[in-house]
Amino acid sequence: MRTRKLGQHLEVSALGLGCMGMSFFYGSPPDPAEMTTLLRTAVDRGVTLFDTAEVYGPFTNEELVGRALAPIRDQVVIATKFGIAHGEHGPTPASGLDSRPEQIRRVTEASLRRLRTDHIDLLYQHRVDPDVPIEEVAGTVKELIAEGKVKHFGLSEAGATTISRAHAVQPVAALQSEYSLWTRELDAEIVPTLEQLGIGLVAYSPLGKGYLTGTIDSRTSLADNDLRRMLPRFTPEARRANHALIDLLRQIADDRAATPAQIALAWVLARRPWFVPIPGTTKAHRLDENLGALDIELTSGDLGRIEAAANDIHGERVPERLKSMFGR
Repeated sequence: MRTRKLGQHLEVSALGLGCMGMSFFYGSPPDPAEMTTLLRTAVDRGVTLFDTAEVYGPFTNEELVGRALAPIRDQVVIATKFGIAHGEHGPTPASGLDSRPEQIRRVTEASLRRLRTDHIDLLYQHRVDPDVPIEEVAGTVKELIAEGKVKHFGLSEAGATTISRAHAVQPVAALQSEYSLWTRELDAEIVPTLEQLGIGLVAYSPLGKGYLTGTIDSRTSLADNDLRRMLPRFTPEARRANHALIDLLRQIADDRAATPAQIALAWVLARRPWFVPIPGTTKAHRLDENLGALDIELTSGDLGRIEAAANDIHGERVPERLKSMFGR
């Protein structure tokens, strides 16, 4: 397994595993025993970076990851997150976010218990809290690092100014944000900031929440409890309009005996040597398919054709009511 570095000191597998879908978001969760087997299979394949969060479930995803990885804890890097409120400690703030220092500490202690570990390798602020200065957030995580409970600090969906302010208090190892062929807003300002500060990018949903695999079209039926139903890009109309990109990915894939998913992941990997995609899956054959992207090298001609096709994406990535939670 090839490795990449997040920040100055955190070395991880070049492809990580997003664990959210094993218990949350994509309809009814699969059997936890099967997911335990999948998580351990990923370790056997060389994956070292595993991504979860307290709010996935809530709590059930951290418990799953903790149980599965406890016997091989010293072989893996576990990333989890704080900052999205869910009512466990009283009324949820109007923003839906809670990064007060006492809440960060409370969540960290609870995550340590669920993950069955004495330290969290990478602790992210899940979303920027408008009511808590980022300096207070970074300072609290700095204290947790000094206490040995956390190893590295990360942010998720933060803006360039916020990243710089946080980094001045406690070095940020990684920004986790959505990044894929159909979500490239980071290129304008965020990526140059990360490059300047030496911060890695952990790309979640690098397969466009499944769309870029080529297995979803305008006729695909999503379950009633599949949260993609609320996303503008997953209306039948948007799926139909964006299919030209899938056709191109399939054409390039066919020329290489590959799949559209592998080409989409190879594109992310080619962008920067400090980009680490974390595609999620609940199936062993999809895990192997995703890892196959590490063996694909796209030519400059391939990259140009792909990026040209991705310039005209239909549908916003999140509903209007949720936009305030992204990119502060």
